[in-house]
Amino acid sequence: MEINQNPYMSFSGMNPEEWSFLQQATADLTDNQKRYFNMVYADKRKNPQDIMLVTLIGFFCVAGIQRFLLGQIGMGILYFFTGGLCFIGTIVDLVNYKSLTTEHNRKMAFESYQIAKMQAN
Repeated sequence: MEINQNPYMSFSGMNPEEWSFLQQATADLTDNQKRYFNMVYADKRKNPQDIMLVTLIGFFCVAGIQRFLLGQIGMGILYFFTGGLCFIGTIVDLVNYKSLTTEHNRKMAFESYQIAKMQAN
């Protein structure tokens, strides 16, 4: 992989913390595995701005959509039936949307790493 070419910077909403995490996480992968990781991770990754917008929509329409998108089905159902825990949970999610997204993306990076590692050289 070329030094000037950085596939991680093509992700929308990528911050330096996530970029650094991905660089360290994929350091021991071969070039083919890194390409495969990039392809898998791109499908699983969520953009923090998208989660913020969906949380705002959930605040005014249907609560819990952001939790469903982040794979937290139980919390999504709870938010849906309680109106975002009487809007308090939705407000907290609105404040913490970046950390919710970062946590989700780290889990997806780990899953993508495992899939790429199983990929034949």
